[in-house]
Amino acid sequence: MKLLSLIFITVFCFSCIPVRIAPTIKTDKVMVAKKFKRKLPKRQAFIFEDPKNSNEFYNYVNTKYELQHQDVEFNVPFKVDGQLLYFSFHEVEIPNKTFNLIPVILDAKLDHEGYDPLFKDSYTSRQGNWYIVITVNDEAMNDCLKPNNVYKASVLKYLKQMRLEYLNTSNYLEALLRR
Repeated sequence: MKLLSLIFITVFCFSCIPVRIAPTIKTDKVMVAKKFKRKLPKRQAFIFEDPKNSNEFYNYVNTKYELQHQDVEFNVPFKVDGQLLYFSFHEVEIPNKTFNLIPVILDAKLDHEGYDPLFKDSYTSRQGNWYIVITVNDEAMNDCLKPNNVYKASVLKYLKQMRLEYLNTSNYLEALLRR
């Protein structure tokens, strides 16, 4: 009896095995975008978590920079220290993925007794985490977030202010008026 309860407690405590864990970014981070997500360009990027709904950042950029839904995600012009620069952004999902042991064990037991599996869709679970990845370049297509770039400090300051404005604004027309 003790062995059976020990097995039950062990299976119950370790029933969800994490297969992939999404990164946690407390405020923001600068790193190579391709290392963050394989499909992104091999450029330095400003990355932060997006707690809002899908396409909210798109709507924010479209409204703030008055783009009328034309080239909103790529080469959006902005000025820093009198220099014209361009940013592009990607909304990226990285899910947490876990493998659930209890449904597998229950289905194996049902299968052994001759019944069809009931929990086939519950073997794994996913929970999505969304991130905004922003790359910045100048007119000559030089990466402005590289460590040795002259504009890096100014660009980071601008992007941090933009992130805070986006996260704190619900009506994006306010962002247009602040511009």
